[in-house]
Amino acid sequence: MAALSRRQRPTNIWPGFVDALATLLMVVMFLLMIFVLAQFFLSQALSGRDQTLLRLQNQVGELAELLSLERKANKDLSKNVQQLSEELQISVALRDDLKTTVSTLRQRTEETEKKLAETLQVVEADKSKITAQLEEISGLAKDIAALRALREELQAKVAEMAGKLDQSGKKLLAEKDISKSARAQVALLNQQMGALRETLAKISKALEISEKLAIDQKVQIASLGSRLNAALANKVHQLGRYRSEFFGRLRDILGQQQGVRIVGDRFVFQSEVLFTKGSADLGVAGQKQLSKLAQTLKQIAGEIPSDIDWVLRVDGHTDKDPIKTARFPSNWELSSARAISVVQQLIGEGLPPNRLAATGFGEFQPLDDRSDEIGKRRNRRIELKLTQR
Repeated sequence: MAALSRRQRPTNIWPGFVDALATLLMVVMFLLMIFVLAQFFLSQALSGRDQTLLRLQNQVGELAELLSLERKANKDLSKNVQQLSEELQISVALRDDLKTTVSTLRQRTEETEKKLAETLQVVEADKSKITAQLEEISGLAKDIAALRALREELQAKVAEMAGKLDQSGKKLLAEKDISKSARAQVALLNQQMGALRETLAKISKALEISEKLAIDQKVQIASLGSRLNAALANKVHQLGRYRSEFFGRLRDILGQQQGVRIVGDRFVFQSEVLFTKGSADLGVAGQKQLSKLAQTLKQIAGEIPSDIDWVLRVDGHTDKDPIKTARFPSNWELSSARAISVVQQLIGEGLPPNRLAATGFGEFQPLDDRSDEIGKRRNRRIELKLTQR
């Protein structure tokens, strides 16, 4: 019965519902608290991040300003480096010009010494002629002295014979008896006096001619040196005038072109304009350059008188890099072959071969003593020089 009564009592679920609702409410409040705390900490973190981002932006701005200043300083440094490089190139060019001027002066000194030696040889040859003429003059002077002595002797004999004739005439006039033998003797004396007078006149004439000849020869000897110096100076002046015209025209044609420089009294072609490295075959650009040069040379050659013995010397130069091939065992052969190629090209353009000369200097006449590529490029060159043979 107790069990039956227990089954029939109604069940009250409200306390359990309240407990569950209270638990749910506590969970919701806990979650809201966590959410609020999370929002608080998140706002704090975002605020710190904003400040950090602001600081970073400030630092980026400062770095940008520093970068701008560095770029400006770098640009200024680049300009300074460029200016220093230009000044260095100008200094190197001035140094090269000074070296070339010194080399030109040395060559001119050598040419002057050579011309002086040739002049001394001519003077020695003329000196032998002058010595012979002086010996001839000395012989003539001796002959003149002998003729003068003979003339004085004959004059004395004539005077003596005239005195004898006067005495004989006086005696004959005083005696009045003139024999035939005396008359014959007087006639013979008269004939001898006439012959002596003719001989004396011939001697006097010969003496005057000899004295005049001696004076003329002295004048010729005195003027021989001055005429020789004047002739040499005239030839040098004429060659210098045509050389100036030659360089003036070539300066107008080639002076502004890249790879061509004017150094003293020479035109310098960089080898890269005419040849490739290690080769002696002319390129197309080099042939065009030499064609322009040949046209100018032909015009000038037609104006130079034939009695001026001029020649255009083509000098080949290389750098210090050694070469050893079947065609070019050394730089001597390479420099000579390049000079010969230029000469052959000029001959093909119509220049006379007897007015051209090809010489090779190898690497032994450098313009730049440096061993870098710039120095080597300056030393690889072809030089043209108008000179006297």
